[in-house]
Amino acid sequence: MGLIELTEYDKKVYEEELREWLPTEIFDVHTHVWLDHLVDWEDVNEANKNKRTVTWPSKVALDNSLEDLQETYKEMLPGKQVEALMFTEKRASAENNAYVAECAKKSGWPALYYSHPEESADEIETKIREGHFLGLKSYLDLAPRYLPENEIRVFDFFPKHQLERLNEMGAMMMLHIPRPGRLKDPVNLAQMLEIYEKYPGIRLIIAHIGRAYVPEDIGNAFDILENAPDMMMDFTANCSEEVIEETLRRRGAEHLMFGSDMPILRMRMRRITENGHYVNLVPRGAYGDVSGDSNMREVSNEEAEHLTFFLYEELLAFKKASERLGLSRKDIEDVLCNNARRYIKEAKKSIYGEN
Repeated sequence: MGLIELTEYDKKVYEEELREWLPTEIFDVHTHVWLDHLVDWEDVNEANKNKRTVTWPSKVALDNSLEDLQETYKEMLPGKQVEALMFTEKRASAENNAYVAECAKKSGWPALYYSHPEESADEIETKIREGHFLGLKSYLDLAPRYLPENEIRVFDFFPKHQLERLNEMGAMMMLHIPRPGRLKDPVNLAQMLEIYEKYPGIRLIIAHIGRAYVPEDIGNAFDILENAPDMMMDFTANCSEEVIEETLRRRGAEHLMFGSDMPILRMRMRRITENGHYVNLVPRGAYGDVSGDSNMREVSNEEAEHLTFFLYEELLAFKKASERLGLSRKDIEDVLCNNARRYIKEAKKSIYGEN
């Protein structure tokens, strides 16, 4: 048995809905790669005393090696040539950053350095160049621990001295915005615009469409973001066809990228919306005790037979949005591959002089 167990329903979804529609070449701009034995568990346990993010993603996989990621693509996207932009995950350690650098060298795939806000600009640049990284990824959990979750701002985990150096380098920045208001949060929007305007050299990607997983998360964000016409977003782990459609309508296919958030998208699930919040419907017992998680709900064994992979659900949402908007084949290929390749090529040239 391989890493992934495909059911007949999974095969039906892929063969009937996705195989022919997907381009042959796919670029996944948002993947996590790490090894469990390299995690700094002392630091993790201390951070867990004050949880500031959802916990359900940790139930999907213990870790995700390069080999596991490559096998996942092979099994879940047969017949496709998939490349990925890699970084470690929120329990980042120096050892896991080094592991990602090794994976990038071994695979030829690009990678980002997972940064900590306490690192100086010189430290950041040194780490990027030593590992041949193309920029930074960070996470709100790395903000000072005295800050309540609802009060965290972008600059608490991506300090301006780091952004100034990224701007000088022309490097990439993968931004998972904080705060319960998600994309529509006025502080988030103000700081997104500040980054766009003050640091134009940064190749910024707003992850997960700014965590707008339901239409209610958008608010007037796209009106405000008209002041940042070239800002890029990915629709990583986003299953809302309405959100994806509105993003394409307002931002254009040239400003959206595909990302998977692997290994999380190996989860078997279907996402629904209730009262402006998302709920992941999952098989009973598949992901431990989910009774205390408002974003998770178990379904009957009968209903679970018609649950497929999170990855397929995300791609189907994009497919439905693209069909409603009448996107061209080129538009679809740009979103699923070409936009990421272009951005990465530009970063390589800016940082390392590579063509």
